Amino acid sequence: MEAELAGVGPASARPSLLILSFSRIVSDPRVLKQVQLFRDDYDVSTCGMGPAPDGVVRHFEVQADARAWVDDKRSIVLRRFARAYDNIQAVVAAQRILPVASFDAILSNDLNTLPLALSLAPHRGVHADLHEFAPREKEDDLKWRLFVAPFMRWLCRTFLSRAASVTTVSWSIAAEYEKDYGVHCGVVTNAAPFADREPQPVHSPIRIVHSAAGQRYRRLETFVDLMRHAPPGIELDLIVVPNEPSYVAELKRLGAGVSGLRFRDPVPYPELVATLAEYDLALTFLPPTNFNLANALPNKFFEAVQARIGLVIGPSPEMARILTEYGLGAITADFSVESLRGVLAELDPATITEWKRAAHSAARALSSEEQVRGWTQPIAALLDS
Repeated sequence: MEAELAGVGPASARPSLLILSFSRIVSDPRVLKQVQLFRDDYDVSTCGMGPAPDGVVRHFEVQADARAWVDDKRSIVLRRFARAYDNIQAVVAAQRILPVASFDAILSNDLNTLPLALSLAPHRGVHADLHEFAPREKEDDLKWRLFVAPFMRWLCRTFLSRAASVTTVSWSIAAEYEKDYGVHCGVVTNAAPFADREPQPVHSPIRIVHSAAGQRYRRLETFVDLMRHAPPGIELDLIVVPNEPSYVAELKRLGAGVSGLRFRDPVPYPELVATLAEYDLALTFLPPTNFNLANALPNKFFEAVQARIGLVIGPSPEMARILTEYGLGAITADFSVESLRGVLAELDPATITEWKRAAHSAARALSSEEQVRGWTQPIAALLDS
């Protein structure tokens, strides 16, 4: 259903920008940043699931139960990829409500919106923002590699070069798109908004947190194993979003009765940084089960910086580069629970205090207000010419 917002006046002389995402935009941090960045300069419309975000002139709502990814198995098996794309439920739903040739530019989020954005024929072109390296997104799953990955590669080969400009979330992923598809990508990290706060004293026992999507391939049972034989003087809270409810239930059964381990309910995104600030350290420890996790630079890394707490990470190159540059915490030797336990055993309040101070010093530079400049230039190239 199209939602026209109250108070919209006559047609504006400002350029029009459609921000397109098959997500619930009001709870999608990356897409919300785009809305907030551009709504004061352009007539921003949005298309996605859920209600309109604040400040847009128009919202096209796609019903929440419309699947946003390919499920036409017959077309996938027969390599009829164009037909498979056209049958995606969210694509069909969006095509019904979005006008063609009505926007000056479109900012399309994720690869699955790009063909749709191009078909809408914006007057000045499409900017594509890619949140993952799509062709290897779930490469740890054999069925996905055999059937879905060829479709992803077809999307990249067919449509990426038609975008006027492209951004993605990390330098390693940008390099992979350029190597495989010859497309130059700018980088806009998943940084969190700047929070004006001070580091807090270190607790006793040391309070540690890990917030994550509850998905099996993230191997969150590592943290249960960690706490079964935890070093003295630490407590760990897990904030797990129930993306896979059966897995999260299994995880909670596994952790029942483990001393020092607690499961905490997820909190709304606007409250997350304040919640993390109650702790001393964040574990941002992502086993490299696929290409995107191996090269991840996730929200939670930047949220810890804004919370002014230290970080303990695995040897993930994207995170390690920034952590080392700013002195934000420690890096384990590998992704084993033994390596993680060894780093935590050496913790002391003085070191954690230094990490918190380093986070405070880096908070402005690593904020979304600085990072989103990577979107400003390509959108201005389309709309301000």
